[in-house]
Amino acid sequence: MYSQGLIGGQADPGPDDPVLLALFQARIDAEEKIEAGDWMPAAYRKTLIRQISQHAHSEIIGMQPEGNWLARAPTLRRKAALLAKVQDEGGHGLYLYAAAETLGIAREEMQEQLLTGAAKYSSIFNYPTLSWADIGAIGWLVDGAAIMNQIPLCRCSYGPYARAMIRVCKEESFHQRQGYEVMTRLAEGAPVQRAMAQDALNRWWTPAVMMFGPPDGASTHSDQSMIWKIKRFTNDDLRQRFVDATVPQAAYLSLTVPDPDCRWNEARGHYDIGPLDWDEFWRVVKGGGPMNRERLNARRAAHAEGAWVREAAAAYAAKHAKPQVVAAE
Repeated sequence: MYSQGLIGGQADPGPDDPVLLALFQARIDAEEKIEAGDWMPAAYRKTLIRQISQHAHSEIIGMQPEGNWLARAPTLRRKAALLAKVQDEGGHGLYLYAAAETLGIAREEMQEQLLTGAAKYSSIFNYPTLSWADIGAIGWLVDGAAIMNQIPLCRCSYGPYARAMIRVCKEESFHQRQGYEVMTRLAEGAPVQRAMAQDALNRWWTPAVMMFGPPDGASTHSDQSMIWKIKRFTNDDLRQRFVDATVPQAAYLSLTVPDPDCRWNEARGHYDIGPLDWDEFWRVVKGGGPMNRERLNARRAAHAEGAWVREAAAAYAAKHAKPQVVAAE
């Protein structure tokens, strides 16, 4: 599985040893990267496994809302771009599963946690894509929020996660630009197209703003993750950055953010927003969203239908792992 390593030539005395904890935190404070073979507290490992696996699950489940439009994209160019994006999301999931595996958890165990509902994924993917404009809104808002959240992860204290995020963020930047370009074309189009773009913004705005997680006062893991430098900014800090960046983009499109309380606060130097429906957020997280059941059922079906591929790959690997017998001449 994994090795906690040796300290000073002595066997690892356990994850709660105060000397090791102090040395570990000193490395974090000095901005050193923690690598897979390094000693780390059990709670640090557990936190990373939870976060990275949930991130991977979100990428895999996140293929579904957009995959729903692959055959219905309006032009060949749009189909090709959307197909490339969906493929990227699958790749992101694989990078992240690989990063989590360095912490000693098997990919099969993570996938089982997803399929049984024991592990969560981003609540944003439990909403339906009702029109082509939703694909633009997802790219602009959802991937825009993801970039805001994930760029700081490139400086995460855990090396394998930080390195995986560098490529993920580059590709997410492409996805965000693609989505905004779709929304731009719709906003510049006929009245029915503008209405479609506004409707998509109306439905995706609040879920996107809540993507960063609950308010700081209600966030269970944020404080410790900040100390360990797994996270660099709080949920509310990231949410504010997203709002400040996105409201002017909506204004450029002459679209209206669906929040009557959203306005520039000169004293704060930020946009204010109205209260968010956190009851709705938790209802979706706990499985009560519009598409929770459909998303997991689709994932379970895909996993079952792919069993023969996994079995064939395992048989091929086992066959070629056996030593080759050379016939005597």
